[in-house]
Order: sequence, then C-alpha cells, then structure tokens
Amino acid sequence: QLIALANRYPDTIERVIVGNEVLFRGDLPLEQMIRYLDRVRAHVRQPVSIAEPDYIWIKYPELAEHVDFITIHLFPFWNGIGTNVDPDRDDALNAALGAYDNIQRMYPTKHIVVGEIGWPSNGDRQKYARPSVSNEAIFIRHWLNAAKVRNIDYYLLEAFDQPWKENLGEGRTGAYWGMFNADRQMKFPFTGPVTEDTAWPSKALAASLLALIPMLWFGRRFSRFKLMGRFFFAALIQLACGLIVWSATLPFNFYLSWVDWTMLVLLFPAQIAILAILLINGFEFTEVLWQEKWVRHAGMLRPDPPEKQPFVSIHLACYNEPPEMVQVTLDSLAALDYDNFEVLVIDNNTKNPDVWKPVQAYCEKLGPRFRFFHLEPWPGFKAGALNFGLKETDPRADVVAVIDADYEVRHDWLSSLTGYFHDPKVAVVQCPQAHRDFEHNRFRRMTAWEFDGFFRIGMHHRNERNAIIQHGTMTMVRRSALEGTGGWSEWTICEDAELGLRLMHAGYELVYVDELMGKGLTPADFKAYKSQRYRWAFGAMQILKGRWSWMVKKGPLSPGQRFHFLTGWFSWFADALHLIFTLMALFWTAGMVAYPQYFALPMQLFLIPVIGFFFAKAIFGIVLYRARVPCSWYDTLMASLASMSLSHAIARGILHGLTREKTSFVVTAKSRRLGESGFAAFAPVREELLMAFALVCCIVGMALSYGTRYIEGTLWMFILGAQSIPYFSAVIGAWIAHKAGDKAG
Repeated sequence: QLIALANRYPDTIERVIVGNEVLFRGDLPLEQMIRYLDRVRAHVRQPVSIAEPDYIWIKYPELAEHVDFITIHLFPFWNGIGTNVDPDRDDALNAALGAYDNIQRMYPTKHIVVGEIGWPSNGDRQKYARPSVSNEAIFIRHWLNAAKVRNIDYYLLEAFDQPWKENLGEGRTGAYWGMFNADRQMKFPFTGPVTEDTAWPSKALAASLLALIPMLWFGRRFSRFKLMGRFFFAALIQLACGLIVWSATLPFNFYLSWVDWTMLVLLFPAQIAILAILLINGFEFTEVLWQEKWVRHAGMLRPDPPEKQPFVSIHLACYNEPPEMVQVTLDSLAALDYDNFEVLVIDNNTKNPDVWKPVQAYCEKLGPRFRFFHLEPWPGFKAGALNFGLKETDPRADVVAVIDADYEVRHDWLSSLTGYFHDPKVAVVQCPQAHRDFEHNRFRRMTAWEFDGFFRIGMHHRNERNAIIQHGTMTMVRRSALEGTGGWSEWTICEDAELGLRLMHAGYELVYVDELMGKGLTPADFKAYKSQRYRWAFGAMQILKGRWSWMVKKGPLSPGQRFHFLTGWFSWFADALHLIFTLMALFWTAGMVAYPQYFALPMQLFLIPVIGFFFAKAIFGIVLYRARVPCSWYDTLMASLASMSLSHAIARGILHGLTREKTSFVVTAKSRRLGESGFAAFAPVREELLMAFALVCCIVGMALSYGTRYIEGTLWMFILGAQSIPYFSAVIGAWIAHKAGDKAG
C-alpha cells in the first residue's frame, strides 16, 4: 500500500519513510528492515529512508547504504538534558545540534533530515529536563533560530497535543508535545515573554479573597495573641486557601482519563481534610506558643478548714487488678490530708477470689472509711461499676472523685482543690494523668512522655474555651451535677469524656489544674498500650455519633466547645485517612508497576502538599514538646516514636467506631505477662508488620520500574516511605517493650 500511494501521488509525496523507530523499539531485526528498504527503493521514484534516533545510525552504519537520506529523531528531553533561556548555555539545544553534527560527519554524502524534534509543555520530569510551556517555548525558539542559520531540514513534533498518546507507553508526557493544545489554542508566542499559566492572576485573586475574611476574623478574635502568632496563623490560612484553589484548578491543566478523575475525586476531599487538620494543629501551635497568658489558668487553692470542706466520696473501680498494686493506691488514699471523705472500692466481675479477696481484706484493715463491693456478674463495664458506687455513696457527699486502681495520690489532692466547688458553676476539677516508676524502663519511659504531651499542650489549649476532655482518673465531679445529668453513660466505653461533654451541655464549667496530684502506671506492654488507644478512639466515635446534634446545632454548647469536640479528634481522623490512603497507594503502586499503560504517576503538585503536611505536623509536635514538656531531646523523639506507633490502632478504632455500635471494654494491663518469645513480641503488630512489608515491596517495585527518572516517581517513593514510618514505629515499639520487660522503673 505504501508503494502504491507513493506511485499514485508522485507530485504530493516527496519522501518515503519506511518504519518509524522500528529498530529503536526492536519490532524487527536489522536484516528484515534492510530488505523492506531495498524493496521500497526498487519500486518508487521518491527518496527513501527510515526514521530512528541518532544512536541507531551510529550503531548500524550499514543501514545508510540502503537509504537515500538519513532521518534522525532528536529528543534531548528524553535524555534528561535541561534547557536554558540563554542560547549559549542551552544544554538541550547544544546536545541536539551536537548529535546532528555527529551524524553529518559520519555520513557526509547523505542529506540529513531531523524527522522529529520538540519539547513537551507538561508531564513528568526527566532528570534535568522539566516539561513546561516556558521551556517548550525556549527550546523551540532556540531551535528555529539555529536551524535557520545552519539550513537544517527538520520537522517539529508536533502541531497539536495528542491526549491518546498517554496510552502508548510515553506516560503522561506523551500527550503534550504540540505547539497548540488539544483545543487548537496556541500555547505560546514565538516572540516576547511567555506566561506559564495565563490564569494565574485570577487564581491568585481567588485565593486571596478566600483567605481575607478568615484572616481578618482571626486577627480580631484572637487579638490577645502576640503579633508573631497572629501573623503566623494568617500566613497558614493564606497557604491553605492557596492550596485549595491550586488543587481545584490543577486537573484542568492535564488531559485526564476516567481512572485519573476517579482518583482525583477521592484525593481532593482527602486533601481538604489534610488542610483542615493542618489549620487545626496550627491553631493549637499558635495559641500554645504565642498566647500572652492563659485566660483560664487554675492553680492550687488554700485548703479550707475542716468545717468548710465538702464531703468527698472517692470511687475506685477495678477488674482483675493485682492486689498489691491496689493496696499501694489505698495506702495513698488513707494518707490524704483531708477529714471529710470516704473510699468505695467496686470490684466488678473479677472471677478469681485470690485476686479480689485480698483487696477486700485490706479495705477492712484500713477501717470503716473504706468500703469494698464485689459485683459478679455486673453489666456496663467501668461505667456500670461507677453507677453502682453512686447509689452507695454517703448521703453527705457533695463531690464524687474517681481514680484508677494503680494511682498513688498526693496527700493534698483533695485539700488543695475542693475549694473550686464553692463556685456553683463548677462541675468538674480535673488533674492530669501522670506516671511513676518509668524512668529506667525504656518502653514505659517513652509511653509516659507520650501521654504527658496532651496534658501539657492539648488540655491547656482546650481549657481556654472550657472544653477539656474529662478523664476517668484524678477527676472530681459535683455529685448533684453528676446525678442530675444521668450519671455515668453505659452506652460508651469512654464514659468519662462523655460525662464531661454532657456537663458542658448542661451549662457547667470544668476546671483544669495542671498539677501532678497523682501518678499511676503506664501500660505494661505494647498490646496493652495499643488496646487502650483503640478503646479511646472507638469511644470518641461513639460520643460523636451519640451527641452529633449537640456538635452541629446551636445550643447550650459554645462555639469554642463545639469546635474542640468536633476537631479535637481530627488528628485521629488523620490516622484513619492515613490507613485508607496507604491501602489506596498500595493498590495504585501495584497498578503502576504491573499496568503502567493504565496507571499514571500521581501529579507532582498533589504529592507536594502531602509531603508538606507530613513535615509540618512533625515540626509542630516536636516544637511544642520542646516548649511545654519538661523532657530531654531523647525523650521527645522517643515520645514521637510512641505516638506514631499507635497510628494503626487509632485508625482501626476510628473506622470501627464509625461502623459499629459497641465493642468490648478491655482493661489496660499494668503488669507484664513475662516469658514471651521474641516472635511473640510481634504478635500485637502483625497487621503493622504486613503493611510495612507491603510498602517496602512497593518502593522496591517503583525503584526497579521507574528509578529516579521522574521526579513524580521519586516523590511517590518518598511518600511510600513516609507512610511506612508509623508501621515500622509500631514494630520498633513492640520490640522495645519486649526487650524492656517488666523491670522496675
């Protein structure tokens, strides 16, 4: 058919090309290609050639004997050679001209035709070669001038963008070689300045207008912050709005397939969520670092005389706790410097009499102030036991205090704090959770400092708007408020946090006193550590679902309280998003490695915000720890490791909490189960180990398939590596816990 067309239209067809990059692709052997060339030359009058990259002509010089002219393809872009606005320093141009000169010297008697030369305006970077409108304009302008001076015969690739070429193995870049886009619009002029994005003024205006009102509102509402803090958060607002506009308009710069659009539909809401979490964390960062002073700071009070002391009923709920540990707690309660109190020990559902009877005997030894109850069977987990205790409380009690079975309290806990209940608006006085006997045990030490961060940072941040999280230990509650709002909720496994929210909804104030009035024990091992955080995450979702109308509708809760209870768990939502995104990334990476014609590399500009969020969150956390938590750099980094190791457990808790109504209440073990083998140490992190292994396999697959040729590929491998950090942290944490054993702190 080629021969027939050439002979039918001799005045129209001036040259005949037999094969386009056939030898380059390895479609045919050299000998067969030569036979085709000889056959065509014998039957047509036009000059005949084959189009190949310059190195093919160097590799097979005998090919020149079977063509009438030499056709070469010159693509410095694919060789990763960058261009430059200065023609003398334009490496891409010099490389193309150098290749042309080399072929001309090799075949001085043959006419040389540059069959294809050009530069893409978009797509994936090749080493130093960056696809862009400006670089396309620079290279083509330089080439046109050089070709005119040298009288080079050439064809530019190409007139129009060809979106269908993305499926030919050229990747995203293959669609963008035209001087006109697919809609037949000229990309750049041949003279004068070149604008990379002609719509940038309108995008910049949109981002500025979107950020203006939030910035003005923040500057006015939080005028008590130092100027640097207000400037920092305003810049963060502008950055977030800019990224939203950028991300929303970016897809329209590409020719996207339905697969790409599907991924973008999933990625864009996730990116909005990431920016929201960044702003929420940034607000906490700003307030903690740059507030002039804490507005709602509360400290120790002068003790009341005995006749003015409110009567306190201390409730200690326990299940299957080591008797010797509970006895330490009871001894500390017996030593309280306070006259008007009682202690109720409620053991619910401990089956072994050897565990609960020694505690009962010890309470009898301490005297009538200590009362012991054994409940079996009893529903409602800890909340059920506390509600039983509420019914047994001394009628004189004005305040109900709750502590965990492992806490050793200070003698002045009650005497220094019960004075706050003289204010009828106060329903809760909360002290921070703290830990003891951890200093010389590496696992307990890292978890102790990880716990400490929230009470030094997050609780102060929330306390400014009367929105603290009430905890189930070191807490005191006004009895009338507790009973008047329905007691402890048995429908959630986080009955303490739910009670705090319910009391706020009833109009009460909660006081946070950042004094270490009692210290307990950290979780005994990594399984207990994970289980506790899973329970907290699951319970948080129960509360959000159960009290959703309180959060989103105007009512007794203030805007600040609704803000903190809606967004306070957003960092945990980020862990859930991390799990979802990791699973999607594993699927997409497998697709890119196995079926690159259908799965393109993610857009570079969608990857950068994700990487930026990862670094920003890490920096925020470390800076706040150094500013607010009295620990060393080593402890700060180990606390960060501990925090990251919980990501998968939190993600599961969030997702299960959103999709399930109930789960079991698992008591956090405070004493170690010894005798485990090294392999058993990793039993609690089986899923994390599998995820880490899968991510490593994906990184290796990407490295073998793409290497470092594409910046997007390199960024994607970096993201896969960053995604693996929480999973490796969990594995490391489990190993540290195993090696640390249960030696005394």
